[in-house]
Amino acid sequence: MAHKIARRIVEDREATPILTTRQLATLVESVVGRGGRIDPATRVFQALRIEVNQELASLSRFLKIAVERLELEGRLAVVSYHSLEDRIVKDYFRKESSGCQCPPAFPVCVCGGERILKILTRRPMRPTAGEILRNPRARSARLRVAERVTARP
Repeated sequence: MAHKIARRIVEDREATPILTTRQLATLVESVVGRGGRIDPATRVFQALRIEVNQELASLSRFLKIAVERLELEGRLAVVSYHSLEDRIVKDYFRKESSGCQCPPAFPVCVCGGERILKILTRRPMRPTAGEILRNPRARSARLRVAERVTARP
C-alpha cells in the first residue's frame, strides 16, 4: 500500500507539516488500518530508514570489499535481519561461488570467471527457540557463511 500511504502523506503535509513520528504512525494506520500484533507503521519506518541510510547499497559494497580482503580459507559470516538484506547476501555468495558468469546458452566459458567462495551454509542458520526467548529481536536473524577458496591475485 506504499502508493496510497505516500499520496496520503503528501495530502496531509499540504494542510499541516508532519512533525512527529506519532503523527506519521497515525497517518499510516488511517490508511492501512490496525490489524495483527505489529504496528502497521513499523514497515514504513523500516523502509524510510533503509532508504535514508542507503543500507542495501552499503551492504552490497561491504560484501565486495570483504570478499576481496579475505585470505585463502578465510570465512565471511553475515547476519541479516530482513529478506531484502538476506537476498543480497544469498545472491552475492551464489554469484561468487559459481565461477563462470557466462549465459547458459554459451557452449564454452568465455568470461574466465573463477570460483572465489564456497558456501558453507546451504540454508541460512536461524536462532533457536531458546535464543529467541533470551533475545526476541533475534527472531528474524539469518546467518550465512562462505569461505574463500581462491587466492587473491
